[in-house]
Amino acid sequence: MTSTTAEPRRRQAPAPGVVLVLAIVALAFLGLPLIGLLLAAPWGQMTELLTTPAALEALRLSLVTSILAAALAVVLGLPLAWLIARREFPGRNIVRGLVLIPLVLPPVVGGVTLLTAFGRRGLVGQYLFDWFGIQLPFSTAGVVLAEAFVAMPFLVITVEGALRSIDPRFEEAARTLGAKPSRVLLRVTAPLIAPSLVAGALLAWARALGEFGATITFAGNFPGVTQTLPLAVYSALEVSREEAIALSVVLLGISFAVLVSLRGRFLGGRG
Repeated sequence: MTSTTAEPRRRQAPAPGVVLVLAIVALAFLGLPLIGLLLAAPWGQMTELLTTPAALEALRLSLVTSILAAALAVVLGLPLAWLIARREFPGRNIVRGLVLIPLVLPPVVGGVTLLTAFGRRGLVGQYLFDWFGIQLPFSTAGVVLAEAFVAMPFLVITVEGALRSIDPRFEEAARTLGAKPSRVLLRVTAPLIAPSLVAGALLAWARALGEFGATITFAGNFPGVTQTLPLAVYSALEVSREEAIALSVVLLGISFAVLVSLRGRFLGGRG
């Protein structure tokens, strides 16, 4: 006969009344706009509004560019996260600060910085145009670049945290057994951080999908070329409030689904 001991429930400290009131006010402040959006949604016309040529093209472009941006964030952000987490070097805190800047930088300013770097007369863009005829601004490639710029920090900070939490003894044991650094990275480190890597990639994708300011500043708002779903919402507000709300509901649903799927990995939820 086996006995099981239930895990004791931690006693919860009583919350002051003012804390509860302010918490409810905060929840209402965050939740009421979302409820208002759902109540205003033209549910009976959703299929019609979301299957117009403009909406479908914006959805297609958003999916393509956000997936490419997330892939670019993984390819470039994973080595950067490893460098910050595993190597001591002068200016590491400055490097981490540079990685986090897109999180707090106004999106329009982010678009301006991209123009100064990759514009036709930009720091790097002038050579891309003069030598190879590549013009990134106001192109689909420019959309991918703008989305990756704002999305990569989510990937980096998520993976960096995972790398710091790994018990180094696993990697040390592999090295003492003769494994090369590249093999240790692929066979030991990568599987340990895989859940966080997936979480970071999903967050980066969701952020790229919802990007607006840097995109419209750097790539413009041209249907079929650079008009993603957020830009389509902006354009639809001028001609059709119902279409703008319908597209907004799609973006809200995607964002909510991503956050719910990551609640245990990124938001600290249980179950």
